[in-house]
Amino acid sequence: MALSPTSSRQRGIQLTGRRIFVVEDEYFLADDIDKTFRAFGADVAGPVGHLDDALKILHDGSVLDGAVLDVNIRSGMIFPIARELKLRGVPFLFTTGYDKITLGPEFQDVPLLEKPIDLPAMAQKLAGLMAEPRT
Repeated sequence: MALSPTSSRQRGIQLTGRRIFVVEDEYFLADDIDKTFRAFGADVAGPVGHLDDALKILHDGSVLDGAVLDVNIRSGMIFPIARELKLRGVPFLFTTGYDKITLGPEFQDVPLLEKPIDLPAMAQKLAGLMAEPRT
């Protein structure tokens, strides 16, 4: 369930002016993630549910401040998108029904939220990642 702007302010998460990239192929979850981030003041790129659409956003020249990536999109793995975000230094987290072992060693440092997702906690986690200094 998405948050109202009032409840988002009460949690102290502020994402105004930040662009969050959302790749999720479950329609209702994608819509809830979109509404949650917008309630926190973010601009949302997507949500998209196909790898081709995700690649278009990734390469459209716009700034991405953070991302939420479903590990398995329409029977394809999200890892090419994740690799590029990592190279760019864009903080992201994964959502999935899979175990962390599925990610392999390359992405063991990336937070993994298991479905069903606590959406306010997800937004808080991503906001925290975005607040960390980038290396």
